[in-house]
Amino acid sequence: KAARPRSPFFSPSTTMGRMHSRGKGISASALPYKRTPPSWLKISAQDVEENICKFAKKGLTPSQIGVILRDSHGIAQVKSVTGSKILRILKAHGLAPEIPEDLYHLIKKAVAIRK
Repeated sequence: KAARPRSPFFSPSTTMGRMHSRGKGISASALPYKRTPPSWLKISAQDVEENICKFAKKGLTPSQIGVILRDSHGIAQVKSVTGSKILRILKAHGLAPEIPEDLYHLIKKAVAIRK
């Protein structure tokens, strides 16, 4: 059996893991198995859509709207309550951002680096 070449990145305890950090990268958030809204959630789909439109008119991004709905209003998954995602609701009401949110943040970061 041939000997393995010595490398500063190789050690028996870190095989098949991340090269520059600890861990194996298998942790992730898990969505609930049931796709129905929780029984304790008493808000209607119409009210959720109104809240989403209200927050969008204030200038919040879809991910910020989702965080507010999750933390302040107890709505874990908008799709389970309304049947459609936040961005689709915004598109239906004509409130969607002109460029995608992830692209916007990349452009913003590039502008900050150039300064």
